[in-house]
Amino acid sequence: MTITLTELGFYIVGLYILFLTPGPVWVALVARVMAGGFAQAWPLAMGVAIGDIFWSVLAALGMGWVASSFGNAMLILKIVAALFFIWLGVTIIRSADHKITKDRKLTRPGIWAGFVAGLIVIIANPKAILFYMGVLPGFFDLSRLTTPDIVAIGTASFIVPLTGNLGMAFFIDRARKLLSSPTGLRRMNMAAGSMLILVGIVIPFT
Repeated sequence: MTITLTELGFYIVGLYILFLTPGPVWVALVARVMAGGFAQAWPLAMGVAIGDIFWSVLAALGMGWVASSFGNAMLILKIVAALFFIWLGVTIIRSADHKITKDRKLTRPGIWAGFVAGLIVIIANPKAILFYMGVLPGFFDLSRLTTPDIVAIGTASFIVPLTGNLGMAFFIDRARKLLSSPTGLRRMNMAAGSMLILVGIVIPFT
């Protein structure tokens, strides 16, 4: 492996910060747990996590090729990643008071329906690969990636959303209060947005 445990750990922290931003998947988890318990929530979490593996690996391969084929590409990609985090943080803070909208396709009952819904919501979303394309260069030197590096990145991209969403399912009562309280939702969005901006500022110096 060419990536260090520190780089991988920083990447995992960044993914967890992003997970703290409420969205439709959170609402779907709440709805599924309320309707059928934890058994209805884990298939959705698994589908989302597998979709994240697909996009993260695809982005790592594509951006790795760009970084290794062009001279100063890695520096440019790192700057883009920093700006991406700052933009994402500012966007979240600006919309901190916005309510989360439900997606009924994610709340259909059944294990298979939950898994497919979680997979489709990631695979069918072009923003997912744009996210990984924007984030990965900020944490790793993509021009030196090896197969073990890509496996490590894919594994981290799988574990973070899976553990985050399963943890959300376990603590659904607390999550439900946060999602239903405008004050709680605003505080969480403000905190997540501020942390993303901080990550974006730190990236150029790593």
